[in-house]
Amino acid sequence: MSAEMLTLFMFGGLLVGLFMGHPLAFVLGGVAVMGALLGPGIKVLGTLINNIYGNSIDNYVLVAIPLFVLMARFLNDSGVTEKMFDTMRLLLANLRGGLALTVVIVSVLLAATTGIVGASIAVMGMIALVPMLKYSYNKELSTGVIMASGCLGILIPPSIMLILMASYSPVSVGALFAGALVPGVMLGVMYALYVLIICYVKPSYGPKVPAEERAETSTGELLVMLAKYVLPPMSLILGVLGSLFLGIATATEASAIGVLIAFVLFLIFGDRKVTTCYNTLIDASKTTTMVMLVLVGATAFTGVFSRGGGMQVIHEVVMAMPGGTTGALILMLFLVFILGMFLDWTGIVLLSFPIMLPIVEQMGVDVLWFVVMVAVVLQTSFLTPPFGYALFYLKGVAPPGVEIIDLYKAVIPFCALIVLACILMAFFPVLITGLPAVLLGR
Repeated sequence: MSAEMLTLFMFGGLLVGLFMGHPLAFVLGGVAVMGALLGPGIKVLGTLINNIYGNSIDNYVLVAIPLFVLMARFLNDSGVTEKMFDTMRLLLANLRGGLALTVVIVSVLLAATTGIVGASIAVMGMIALVPMLKYSYNKELSTGVIMASGCLGILIPPSIMLILMASYSPVSVGALFAGALVPGVMLGVMYALYVLIICYVKPSYGPKVPAEERAETSTGELLVMLAKYVLPPMSLILGVLGSLFLGIATATEASAIGVLIAFVLFLIFGDRKVTTCYNTLIDASKTTTMVMLVLVGATAFTGVFSRGGGMQVIHEVVMAMPGGTTGALILMLFLVFILGMFLDWTGIVLLSFPIMLPIVEQMGVDVLWFVVMVAVVLQTSFLTPPFGYALFYLKGVAPPGVEIIDLYKAVIPFCALIVLACILMAFFPVLITGLPAVLLGR
C-alpha cells in the first residue's frame, strides 16, 4: 500500500472505530496492527514493542501523572471545594454575575490544584448550577461558564496534559509549566471579564445574591471562612509550583509534594474513612490506566504511520500551504481544533506531536510557543460537539430543564474567547515565552 493510501486508511479507520463507540486506546492499537499488515509489514511490530517500552513504560517523567491524579482525587474527596465555593459566593454577593464570577475563580484554583476536567465540571455543576438557576441566571451563561472554566484544568499547571506534552517534546516540564501559566490565567481573566460585561449590559443574566442571605454572614465570619477554606488550597498551589519553579524539585518530585499536601488537606477536611481512601486510590488507578493505555496505542499508531511513509505525506501537505510558515502553523493548529471535535486531548497530543513537532523545528519556530498554542487550542476539545466531553460531564449532573442544545449554544462565546486568546499569543509571543525566560532563563 502506498504512503498516501496508508495515510487515508489509518485516519479513516480511526474515525470509523471511534464512531462505532470503541475505546480510543484499542482503536489506535487495532488500526496500527492493520496498518502494519497493509503497509510496512508485520516485522515492524517488533520495533513498535521496543518503542512503546522506551518512550512510554521506561519514561521517568510520566511517573508524575499517577501522582498528580492521586493529588487531585485527595483534594476532591476532602470536600474543601464546596466550602471554597460558598465562601467566594458570599464574598462577591454584591456584584452582578457574582455567582458566575465565583465559578471562574474557584475553577482557576481547582485547575491549579486538581487538573482533572471531569471532576472540576462535575463539582461545579453540582454546587453552582442549581443556585445560579435558582437566582434566575441566564441558562446559557451559567452552563457555559462552568464548562469553559472547568476545562482550564488541562492548561493551568500542574497539568497531566502538560507533563505528557513535555515527555513527547524537547521542552522541559518546568518550561512548559511556566509557559502555560500566563495563557491559562489570561483565559480565566477573559472569562471573568466576559461575565462582568454581559451581566452589566444585560443585568437579568446575573442578578445579585439577595441582601438578606448575605446579611446572614458577618464580615468577621467571612474572613474566617477565607482563611479556613481558600488559603489551604493556595498552599497546595505554592507547594507544587513553588518547589518546581525555584528548582527545589523536579516535576515528579513536585507531584509527590502535592500528594502529601493534598493528603493532609483530606485528613483535615475529609471524612478520614479508610473506605474513602481506598476508593480514591482505585479512581486514581483507573484514570492512570486509561492514560497509559491510550499512550501505548498512540505510540503504536504513530510508529506504523511513520514507517509507512505517512509522516512524509503530512509534511508535504503542510509545507505546500500558501503563506509559508504562517500558513503551515495555521493549518496545524486548525487540524488540532478539528481533531478536538472527535478525540480527547490524550489522543490528539500523542498523534499530532510526532508528526508536527519535527516540522515546527525544521521551520525554526519556537517549540515552546507552539506546544503552548496547541495546549490552548485543546481547550476546545472539551467544548466542541459532537464529542465535547465537557458537554456530557455537565449534562450528567445538570437539573431537569437543561438540554444538550442549551449546552451547545452556551460554549459558542467561550470558544470565541479561546480563538481570541490564540490570536493575542500569535501577535505577542512574549505571553508564552516571557515567564520561562524570567524564571528559568530560557
